Amino acid sequence: MTSWQKGNETGVTEFIILGFPCNPRIQILLFVVFLAIYILTMVSNAIIVILVKLHHQLHTPMYFFLSNYSFLEMGYVSASLPKLLENFLTGNNKISFSGCVVQLYLFTTFGITDTFFLVLMAYDRYLAICKPLHYTRIMNARTCALSAAASWTMGTLVASVFIMLVARLPFCGPNVIDHILCESSPLMKLSCSDVSYVQMVFSIMASTSILGTLLLIVVSYAFIISTIMRIPSAVGRKKALSTCSSHITVVVIFYTTLCVMYVKSPGTESSPHQDKVVSLMYGIITPCLNPFIYSLRNKDVKEAIRKVINRNKAFHKGLRGEF
Repeated sequence: MTSWQKGNETGVTEFIILGFPCNPRIQILLFVVFLAIYILTMVSNAIIVILVKLHHQLHTPMYFFLSNYSFLEMGYVSASLPKLLENFLTGNNKISFSGCVVQLYLFTTFGITDTFFLVLMAYDRYLAICKPLHYTRIMNARTCALSAAASWTMGTLVASVFIMLVARLPFCGPNVIDHILCESSPLMKLSCSDVSYVQMVFSIMASTSILGTLLLIVVSYAFIISTIMRIPSAVGRKKALSTCSSHITVVVIFYTTLCVMYVKSPGTESSPHQDKVVSLMYGIITPCLNPFIYSLRNKDVKEAIRKVINRNKAFHKGLRGEF
């Protein structure tokens, strides 16, 4: 018997994830839409990872962190969408207690680790723009690897503390989660014990992780903008700012939805429908948009994609020439 099963000795063995209740035709339409989103997210983020791996000009700290971030986004969306797709296609909206805990753990881990990598990417831009003479010395391969490992470790540890508390809560019924996945707030509402302590711990952890990392990003960009404003030429200012534009866009989208969902005053309740839409934005839509934000607004990534396309064309021309 696992630790979470021991903590859940009161009877609930599975939950029902309500999702988006609608008629079967709409369910099929939603399945097609979300399947397309899932495939697009996985393929586009995988392309970023592969491009960074294969192209020498992308072997820099910024793109090292970007490839890690893209890998995270693939995990993030995979923690929620496959089960949602099953719900749409088969109508099977049941999930076991252990499966629910695992989904919550993965979703929380990837979400928290995301914030740490966004901080690393902001710090990388700070060093590149504000401390260019010291950049290569500070942001070397060893520092990048250790920073990435620390981000993964911190995200895993923070999520583990919370999950251990939630998994040991007793659940006596009802077992219907009015959400699109096993999220923390709707799950805790189903517990038949006092969850005020767990809610307090979660609130502190969420607020600290979200607002703490956001503060570090804002401070980094305050220094960056201050430095850019002192660049004498307009072309120089534009070039420096262009290296940050993609990251700023991702930060704004991701943190806006996170703050709406998790940073609330005590006792504030939002509607289940609002929570579903917000979770959909930061957990599914944002990971799908990120690769396009980085590729469309980043000349290095666009150049790498162009080289791959040209290489592909040359290869096929060579094949046709042989025949």
